[in-house]
Amino acid sequence: MIQVIVKDAALREAAMQDMDSFLRVFIDATKESIGGELNADTMQQLSVPQITLLAYNILHEEVMDGGFVQLIYNGYGGFIFDNPFAKVLRDWGLRDLAKMLFSVRKLYKEYGSKIQRDCSDEEFMSMFEQYPAFDDYDDEFVENEEAWTAEVARYVDDHIDEFVVIEE
Repeated sequence: MIQVIVKDAALREAAMQDMDSFLRVFIDATKESIGGELNADTMQQLSVPQITLLAYNILHEEVMDGGFVQLIYNGYGGFIFDNPFAKVLRDWGLRDLAKMLFSVRKLYKEYGSKIQRDCSDEEFMSMFEQYPAFDDYDDEFVENEEAWTAEVARYVDDHIDEFVVIEE
């Protein structure tokens, strides 16, 4: 496993700002430790909690930007839905998010290959109308994002040693 290091001062400063800043310290340090790219090779260098945090970041960024259709279109469907990500989140205490992801996984299995195809921007934009089954889940994520992100931050804070080594 690779050692992810953060400076105590950076962590303290971020913690005084907000939960997003706090998590960003861990996410950025983890990404930096693997050269900025999460792939099959770099995942082997990370722990399950570190991978889960990066997966949550991807989920958060993609769904907040363009919903689950965008997440799947951009190639993250397999990473989010074909791995034990939702199970780990459930173990972290995010039961509602895990339950929702298990439901969205069914839609991914049904529509994923159609959504992931190469297409023009216009065809991509029309997917949001073609796959309205994702709409309620997009809304649920947005409505609960702040609470779920706070739960992730609380888990990370309670288990810092699973994510990073803190240096003075």
